[in-house]
Amino acid sequence: MEVFFIIVFALFGLVFGSFFNVVGLRLCKGENLAFPGSHCPKCNHMLKYYELVPVFSYIFLKGRCKNCKEKISIMYPVIEMFTAVLFAVCYYVYGFTPELFLGLLLCSLFIIIIVTDLNYYIIPDSIVITFGILIFIYNIITKGILDAATYVLFGFIMFLFMFALMKFGNFLFKEESLGGGDIKLMGILGMTVKPLVSALSLTLAAIIALPCSLFFLIKKKDKIIPFGPFIVAAFIILIFTGIDTKDIIDFLMRM
Repeated sequence: MEVFFIIVFALFGLVFGSFFNVVGLRLCKGENLAFPGSHCPKCNHMLKYYELVPVFSYIFLKGRCKNCKEKISIMYPVIEMFTAVLFAVCYYVYGFTPELFLGLLLCSLFIIIIVTDLNYYIIPDSIVITFGILIFIYNIITKGILDAATYVLFGFIMFLFMFALMKFGNFLFKEESLGGGDIKLMGILGMTVKPLVSALSLTLAAIIALPCSLFFLIKKKDKIIPFGPFIVAAFIILIFTGIDTKDIIDFLMRM
C-alpha cells in the first residue's frame, strides 16, 4: 500500500510541477496565471490536451513545439520530474501526518523559487508572502498561537541576520552581494525551524554554492549567481534528514 501512495504522490508532483513552471514564469513576466491557456511563447500555438501531459508530452513532441518546431526548454520536464520526486519523498518520510502538509508546502515553494530565480534572478514578494502566511497558519493549527508567534520571531531573527550579512557583503565587495528575495526567503524558512538549524542551512547553502559560483565566474564570466536554489537545496537536505538543534549541539560538543 505504501508503494501505491508513493506513486500517487509522484503523479501529483508531476501535475503540480507543470503548474509551478507556469506560476514561476508568468509571475515574473507580470502575466495572468489562468489566461491565456498554455501556449507556445514563440508562435502562440494553444496547446492541446495531449501536449500538456507532464514529461510524456515533451518526449512525444521530441522537445519541440508541434506547430513551429521551436525547441521546448528541457527545464520543463526536469522541474516536473523533480517535483514528482520531492512529493514522493515527502510522503515516504512523513506519511499521513501534519508534517506531510508542511513538507509539500515547502517543496512547492522551493520549486517555484527554482523556476523564478534560475530564469529571472527574482524571488517574487507575492510568492514569499503567500507561503509565509500559509506556514504561519500551519504553525497556529499544529503548534498553537504562542509557538506560532515564537516561530515568527525565529524568522525575523534570520531576516535580520541575512540583512546584516548582505550589508557586510555589499561593503566588502563594493556591489550587491545578496538579493532582497534571498533575505525574505530565509526569513520565511526561519519560521519552520529553530535559528541554529537555519544557520546550518545557510552554511550548507554557501558550501553547495561555492563550486557552482566558481564555475560561473571562471567559465561564463557571470558575476550574478542566483543564491535561492542553493538555499532550497540546503533546506531540502535538512528537512528530509530530520536534523534538529539537538543534533547540531551534540555534534558541536563532540568536536
